[in-house]
Amino acid sequence: MNKKVLLIDDEKNIRLTLKTALSKAGYEVETAVNGEDGLTKVKEDDFPVILLDMKMPGMDGIQFLKEINNEDISTKVIMITGYGSVETAVETLKLGAVDYLRKPFKPEEIIGIVEDVFKRYEMESSEKEVETFEDYITMAKNAINKRDFSKAKEMLKKATSEDSEKPEPFNLLGIIYEMQHKQAEAMKMYRAALALDPSYKPANDNIERAGESIGSIDLDNMNLGDNEEVE
Repeated sequence: MNKKVLLIDDEKNIRLTLKTALSKAGYEVETAVNGEDGLTKVKEDDFPVILLDMKMPGMDGIQFLKEINNEDISTKVIMITGYGSVETAVETLKLGAVDYLRKPFKPEEIIGIVEDVFKRYEMESSEKEVETFEDYITMAKNAINKRDFSKAKEMLKKATSEDSEKPEPFNLLGIIYEMQHKQAEAMKMYRAALALDPSYKPANDNIERAGESIGSIDLDNMNLGDNEEVE
């Protein structure tokens, strides 16, 4: 598989910064200045991964996602969202985005997410046995993207069995429950993630987006991984 990445952002400094960082990491990066420009390029070439800014003049990130869905273009989209638009970013997961990153961020955070998405491609196309925490998280994200929530929950349960002290499985469970319109269950999972790591940014973002006050998190009152919560 080629390692091409299409970066769509109307801010020149972000395009330059991310292109430089990703190029140094070994990726072939093409840039687009807006959604219309990006749509033209994605129709002309094959980009396994797209980094897409949420807010742009003209065609924004949501419209772009809808367009590539209508065109049945196969790619994995990572949303870049600014402060105050994380709620919309979660909505983009329902449209097929595989992940999102909130500004401000460091270039290495983008590189890490891009590496993770390419790893998902590798696992999808191979018969590699899933056996580590990271593998289970990767497979869970793949399943979420395909709306196979049953498989995603199974993978997250196994991830928790491998390492019950990491917050990632619970945050992803929260995303699943939100996508299933189960807000109370989602909030419980986000709080569970923060009980394990109060500094875990994705869960903090999700709590903040939902307008919740984190307050004191009592781990003893939460079921953090038994069958009832994960099934």
